Amino acid sequence: MAGKPVRPVNAIDQTRRMLSLVTYLRERPGARIEDVARAFGITEDELVSDLDVLPMCGTSFRGGDLLDIDTDGERIWWHNPAALGADAAEPLRLAADEATALLVAARAVATLPGLRESDRQALLRATAKVETSAGEAAGASSRLSVTFESEGGVFADVDRAISERRRLWIRYYSPARDEVTEREIDPIRLVSVGHTYVEAWCRRSEARRTFRLDRVAEIRILDEPSAPPEVELRDLSEGLVQPAAEDPEVVVEVGPGGRWVAEYYPHDSADELPDGGLRITLRTPDPASLRRLALRLGRDGRIVSPSALADSARRAAGEALAAYDGMEAAGARGGAETVAGAGAVDGPGAVDGQHDRQERAL
Repeated sequence: MAGKPVRPVNAIDQTRRMLSLVTYLRERPGARIEDVARAFGITEDELVSDLDVLPMCGTSFRGGDLLDIDTDGERIWWHNPAALGADAAEPLRLAADEATALLVAARAVATLPGLRESDRQALLRATAKVETSAGEAAGASSRLSVTFESEGGVFADVDRAISERRRLWIRYYSPARDEVTEREIDPIRLVSVGHTYVEAWCRRSEARRTFRLDRVAEIRILDEPSAPPEVELRDLSEGLVQPAAEDPEVVVEVGPGGRWVAEYYPHDSADELPDGGLRITLRTPDPASLRRLALRLGRDGRIVSPSALADSARRAAGEALAAYDGMEAAGARGGAETVAGAGAVDGPGAVDGQHDRQERAL
C-alpha cells in the first residue's frame, strides 16, 4: 500500500494521531483511505490498523456509544458521528479520589509565589465551584495539603524577570559534569516538558540554553535589562530532546522489560526481536549520556554500537558493582567514607539521561 511513515510509531504517537483522526473523519464522510493516509503521513496499513481500534472507543461501552467506523477497502465510513456530539455527553461526575486529587492540587498551585494575582483568584473561584459540585466527595481534600519547595521560588523569580525584562544570575547544577557553575542568563520563556525549564540566552556560553528549575541552587534578579538575541522559538510539542539527522547513531537492544525505551526516547527505528524485545536505533548529540540508560536497563538491555560506547557502559557497570561491594564490606566497619564515595558513581538509579544530554553543552 502507498504511503511512508514520517517517523517511527510508538503508543504516544498513535494516540495523538487517532485523536486527530476522529476529528478528521467526522468532517470528511466517505474519505478515501489513500487520501487520509497521505494527510497523516502514514501507510495505508497503519491507517487500517488505527481503524480497527477506533470501534472500541467511545463515551461508554453501552450500545450506540462506541464509534461505528468501518471501511470497504477504499473509503472510510462513520455511521454514528453523533456518538461524540455534545448531546451525547453525560455530565462530568468526579469520584471521591478524583475530586480529592483535583482539589488538593488546585489549592497547592494557588499558593505558588510566582502565580499572578488574577490567575490565583481565577483558580480559587474554579476550586470553589469544583468543591460545591463534588459535595461530600470533596471532604477528604480539606484534610490534605501539599507544599512546594525551592522550585516555586525559582519559578517566581524567573517569571518576574521575564515580565520585567531583567537579567538573572544563577548557580546551576549540571549532573552531566557533576558541578555547580555561576552564570548570567537572559530568560526567554518558561516551558514545561515533564519538568519545568527556563529557556534563556546564556552570557557565559553565548548561546541559547535550557535550564531545569529544580537544579537552580541559587537565583538573583539583576538590575541589568534582559536583551537576548532574536532567536526562533523551538517547537517543543514533540519533547525537549529532538535529535538531528547529523547526530551519531546508537543501537540498543532491549528485552521485553525494556520496551519502554521506545516509548520515551525519540528513535529512527524499533525492530522486533525473537525474544519479544526490540532493536532500537536512535540518534543523540552525546552518545556517552546513554551509559545511564544502559545501567538503568541492567539485564533488560545492552548497547550494541558504537563499540566504544558499549565498552564504556560495561566499565561503568563494573565500577558501580565494585562500589556496591565496597559499601557492603564497609558496612560492618561503619565505613561512612566509602558510602559517600559510592554515591558519586553513575549507578542504575540515575534516570535523567534523556534531558541531561541537553545540559552537556552548558
